[in-house]
Amino acid sequence: MTAPGTLAIYAGAALAEIAGCFAVWAWMRQGASAIWLVPGVASLAAFAWLLALAPSDFAGRAYAAYGGVYIAASLLWLWMVEKQRPDAWDLTGGAICLFGAAVILFGPRAMGS
Repeated sequence: MTAPGTLAIYAGAALAEIAGCFAVWAWMRQGASAIWLVPGVASLAAFAWLLALAPSDFAGRAYAAYGGVYIAASLLWLWMVEKQRPDAWDLTGGAICLFGAAVILFGPRAMGS
């Protein structure tokens, strides 16, 4: 799979996971209706399905690489949805995590590893 295809899978998975978790957050912490849990659960199921599409022979490697994308997407959520601008520390940490995800995902591998 190409790098843009892989990034699209991870970006979709991150959006689905964050939206699903936010639905639970809104219900538990902000007093939203329990109806929020219905799309939340559907979103979390979509997250799991998308992450299973990640091009890796090993789940742990796919999950590790996804972690960096999740962190960056969470910072975008913070800014775009919660209207809290990430600070320099947030952005620096996010960049480091994305670099680490790229190393894990796109690093050369020996056959069978």
